[in-house]
Amino acid sequence: MSSHVQPGLFCSYQDVWLLDGLRTPLADYRGAFSQISPTDLGIKVAREVLQRSGVAPAEIGAVISGNMAPGDCYQYMLPRHIGLYAGVPLSVPALNVQRICGTGLELFRQAGDQIALGYTDTALVVGTESMTRNPIAAFEHRAGFKLGAPVAFQDYLWEALIDPAPGISMPQTAENLARRYDISRADVDSFASLSYTRALAARDGGFHDGEIVAVANQAFTLPGYAERQIRLQGQSEALARDTHPRPSPPEVLATLRPLYPQGVQTSGNSCALTDGAAAAIVCSGAFARRGGRQPQARIIAAALVGVPPEIMGIGPAPAIRLLLERCGLRLSEIGLFEINEAQGAQIIAVERELQLERARLNIHGGAIALGHPLAATGVRLCITLARALILREQRYGVAAACIGGGQGIALLLENPHWQALQHHGAQ
Repeated sequence: MSSHVQPGLFCSYQDVWLLDGLRTPLADYRGAFSQISPTDLGIKVAREVLQRSGVAPAEIGAVISGNMAPGDCYQYMLPRHIGLYAGVPLSVPALNVQRICGTGLELFRQAGDQIALGYTDTALVVGTESMTRNPIAAFEHRAGFKLGAPVAFQDYLWEALIDPAPGISMPQTAENLARRYDISRADVDSFASLSYTRALAARDGGFHDGEIVAVANQAFTLPGYAERQIRLQGQSEALARDTHPRPSPPEVLATLRPLYPQGVQTSGNSCALTDGAAAAIVCSGAFARRGGRQPQARIIAAALVGVPPEIMGIGPAPAIRLLLERCGLRLSEIGLFEINEAQGAQIIAVERELQLERARLNIHGGAIALGHPLAATGVRLCITLARALILREQRYGVAAACIGGGQGIALLLENPHWQALQHHGAQ
């Protein structure tokens, strides 16, 4: 670890807990969820996490949602509608936040702040994203169309991959890291293949069953207000498993064309495009104890940093350094890491910068195999990490993500069973 203090934003919490969390399956781009508003995916997971946790909607004191791209014309109302249709009282306020790929992690930071400041004892956090329903947008034609002038419609999903400050795309920032850290195409394909293998093992071995709620055709009613609904695409009546993981040996990935000449990034070793949502209940320790509830993890601290936009993917490394420095922990004390796989070269660069052992990193697969529905990803990372810490009997875990524009965010979680495990081991 570095001896100097890493600059950035740091916040720590004495008594903030992840009580429970779950997610939808992640469905491939233009797949089963393609006709579903991200609002309705958010309502689905919000309702389910309340039911599974045993927390009554009336006990929720704040709704904090994340959603990057509008899936319909009513995105402004998304946080409010998620709360209302989940049964949260009319009097409870709702907030939507965004930190691009770090949005889901930011939701926990926002909830932690509200609880630590005494605003509320409980927060419902929901990250939801439809990559499929990103709009084709026109920002220049409010005054009409002039004869012969260019028609400036743009693909919101495609164009958003470009950072106009350095004038490069997100995959190109990974190519910059590949050159800086001497990462080869074979290195990237090997990592991607492992991500697929681990995700398939987690899916087929039942690990993901503990965090996924099946999504079926369903109506959401709210007395006095319009009915909302989920309707799956095509003949599907329900989806219960992630759809993108597939056998992907390195020799097959090696046949894919690079996105840029002589580059290392391809469609097979970059994060997959998927749609989905994830939700969690964050609460104070006093709230958990009053109900006799056993949390999934303690939320200890969060850290945020800025990095050069042209190498934005390295962001998790300094964020993790800041997090651990301020918490007085060494990298070797962290049992598991869940770091978003935005691009294969990006995650390898973070791995090499921190000298992480791959055996501790994304052990149940990552976004290359599962997909990266932007605002939902960070929530998924924390839910997976909390469950894996308990399963593997590890004390500390870190969830982190790089952020377009040049940022990094990291969260430190602790296994709530650790003290009992230590006591049992000493007997």
